[in-house]
Amino acid sequence: MEFQTEIFSLFDKKWALLTAGNKENFNTMTISWGGLGTLWGKPVATTYVRTSRYTHDYMDQNDYFTISFYPEEYKSVLGVLGSKSGRDMDKMHISSLHAKELENSMTFEEAEVTLVCKKLFKQELMVKNMLDEGVKAFYSEDAVHDMYIGQVVEIIKK
Repeated sequence: MEFQTEIFSLFDKKWALLTAGNKENFNTMTISWGGLGTLWGKPVATTYVRTSRYTHDYMDQNDYFTISFYPEEYKSVLGVLGSKSGRDMDKMHISSLHAKELENSMTFEEAEVTLVCKKLFKQELMVKNMLDEGVKAFYSEDAVHDMYIGQVVEIIKK
């Protein structure tokens, strides 16, 4: 597997879609927090999902998830998918993206790159363990994040 990118701007500047579920029942959300690396001798992707997000349920209920990246012209679509909840509306119906079924999860035809990940680890980010006082402000009025680490089992490039 090969994937070359500007690692520190990939999530923060480019954004991505985190998707979990299957063709009959899936949800996706825009993410801007994440990382790539190695853990336990495996290539991994790490992402963070607030416990209050609808996608959180899908992450817990499925063994696989995808992280997909898009050309710049889809930034406004990702903005909508990150600001609306699948609990309240059919987000896919209002987006211009076309769902694509994979063996263990979902992605979208428009994705430049999709990382297919097998869930390895989940842990709550506990405010009491945060050493930087400024970081605690992220949780003054909203739910905490759970961290998910998945083994990257496939990289799909357009």
